[in-house]
Amino acid sequence: MKLLRHPCVVASLAVAFACGLGAVAPAGAEEVPSLLSGDNLPRETKEASLEALIDRIEQLEATQDELLADRKSLEEQLAHRVATGHDGATMELSGRIHADLWTFPGDSPGVNGFESGDPTVSPQDEIGIRRARLTFQGDVADNMLYKLDLEIVGSNHPEFRDAYLGWRDLPLLQTLHVGNQKRPYGLDHINSSRYNVFMERPMVVEAFNPGNRRLGIQSYGVSDDQVWNWRYGAFNQGLIQDEYAYVSDNWQPQLAGRLAKTAWWHEPTNGRGYAHLALAGSWADTDQNAPVDNYAGSGRNEARFATRPEARSSASWIDTGVIADAEHYTLLASEGVLNFGALQLVAEQQNLFIERARGESLYLHGAYAYLSYFLTGEYIPWDRETGQIGRAIPNESFFAVERRCDVERGWGAWQVACRWSYADLADQDIQGGDAEAITLSLNWYWNAYAKLQTEYTWGQIEANDLNAAPAGPNAGDYQILGTRFVIDF
Repeated sequence: MKLLRHPCVVASLAVAFACGLGAVAPAGAEEVPSLLSGDNLPRETKEASLEALIDRIEQLEATQDELLADRKSLEEQLAHRVATGHDGATMELSGRIHADLWTFPGDSPGVNGFESGDPTVSPQDEIGIRRARLTFQGDVADNMLYKLDLEIVGSNHPEFRDAYLGWRDLPLLQTLHVGNQKRPYGLDHINSSRYNVFMERPMVVEAFNPGNRRLGIQSYGVSDDQVWNWRYGAFNQGLIQDEYAYVSDNWQPQLAGRLAKTAWWHEPTNGRGYAHLALAGSWADTDQNAPVDNYAGSGRNEARFATRPEARSSASWIDTGVIADAEHYTLLASEGVLNFGALQLVAEQQNLFIERARGESLYLHGAYAYLSYFLTGEYIPWDRETGQIGRAIPNESFFAVERRCDVERGWGAWQVACRWSYADLADQDIQGGDAEAITLSLNWYWNAYAKLQTEYTWGQIEANDLNAAPAGPNAGDYQILGTRFVIDF
């Protein structure tokens, strides 16, 4: 509140300041001459002292206004923060919503059979929520951390995705997570669904790492110069995000790791250009005696590999079924990324070798490659600490605001992409399908946190005896159109 400028008030304040402060001006202020030094002071000096004092009061008032504004802003920020259970923890709340529309403008009797079991019934269109997640994460005490990722869509009750605790800054291990977390292979799986260029992940990535996350313990590390990063750990192969527990006398353990290198990083542009290379591998022991080890109906051999056609069909269109006599399998994968500003090229190849107690060994494999380009000049950032893509930020957000007689507009960011992929799940007596697909994508980024994705896919499937309708064809082709509205907060 501004002070009154009445001469008596000003004079009283002048006396108070002179007596209380000993005629010493506050730090940073101009020196204010004392008004009590004698009546013989010239009138001009007294007036100058009063003016200096008034200026100082106005400075203090302005500072007070700034502090009050800062306090109000801080109170507003704190009002939107989630309260933690105790003073030793921090908490950050985030979430995402993905709303989808899928149509199947092209089908065939074989594909109809893969989807519905009836060659005469075509795949049905689908509209719904693909993901609706809430994520809680933060730090505890000195160097502990936690994350709980709840998925509301997909079952009659919430499921979890990430659900782990961990430690940072450990000797040798650096960061360690214990709980349900992503296994360290499949670049498109390691990437967040918030940032991926395409609506659904490639067939081979989904087939060889279904559901991605498993219960385990995993170490994450990075070199001091951020050229190398790695992750490795031990996991149980059971997908427990819905069942919450794996129950069996056979643990079906798995060891997996990934070593990645940022082979090139363009420093002058802070990473608008970069190159990434990585090798990943896994060895998994499966339960060939699952029928005997079964307990409460939960035991099964985890050697099963299946995937949808890079779209949200009702069924997996290629599927090996449970390979009951599988003893163990080994996965070897390689991946690469090359980015020049708005242009990005990505490729990945995966090989799966399955040893069986009876019958010959199996070799399943697949790969994908895609090219993406921002028409508006943006680029896809790269995280050198974790070896994965980051959040693309439009040069301008999409908006339309009326100002006087004109409308100001921003068009957001526009990205086009093309992906080729295949997955061969057919070998020996296991004829789970040999699939190939090409997808064209158009992404419209409204801002850094929301976008509209549209895709069109052409595909074909052969050698799919295990998934064909009775007496129906084991091959077919298809076309799929998908649209997704995406926001994360």
